[in-house]
Amino acid sequence: SGRPGHTDGSPAELLVFMMGQFEATFPTDRRYTTHHMWASASLTPDGGDGRLRFGLTSYAVRLLQDVYFLDWVVEPPVDLDRRQLIGAIESKKAESDLYAPTAGQLVALNRVALDDPSVINVETYDQGWLFEMIPQDPRDLLDPAAYLEHLEQAWVVAQRTIKGQV
Repeated sequence: SGRPGHTDGSPAELLVFMMGQFEATFPTDRRYTTHHMWASASLTPDGGDGRLRFGLTSYAVRLLQDVYFLDWVVEPPVDLDRRQLIGAIESKKAESDLYAPTAGQLVALNRVALDDPSVINVETYDQGWLFEMIPQDPRDLLDPAAYLEHLEQAWVVAQRTIKGQV
C-alpha cells in the first residue's frame, strides 16, 4: 500500500526516527500520544462530529513485531476515562494492554483489524487503525515534533529492555 496522505491526495510529509538500523516513520498530518498511538481526523461520513481515528505508530508496531491478536473489553458507544483499559493486543514479542489515550466517547472499533490483526503490521497508518473516539480535550495529543522528542527518551528505555531480553 502507499504512504499515508492528506485527504486532497497529496502525500503527507514523513518524519523519521531511527530505531537502531530500523526506520520508524511518522506522518505529519496527524497527532500522537506518549503511548505510541496516532490520531487523525476520521474520514467516515459522520466524521464531522470531532471524532478521531486512533492506531498504533510504526514505532509501536516495530517493537511488538507481528501483531496477531486483538481483543476489546469495551463496546461502542461508551464514555471512557483517560488511561482506562479498553483491550489487549498480542504479538510475536509481547502481550500488551491497550488504554484510552484520552477521555472521551468511543464511537467505533475497526472490525477489519479485529477479524485480521495482521492488517496492523502492514497498513499501520491506513487500514490498520484500531478505534474511533470523540475526545473531550484533543489538546492531550502531541504534535509530530513533540512526539519525536518523546521517542528520544522512550528509545533509551526500550533499548535497555530489549538488551535485557537477549
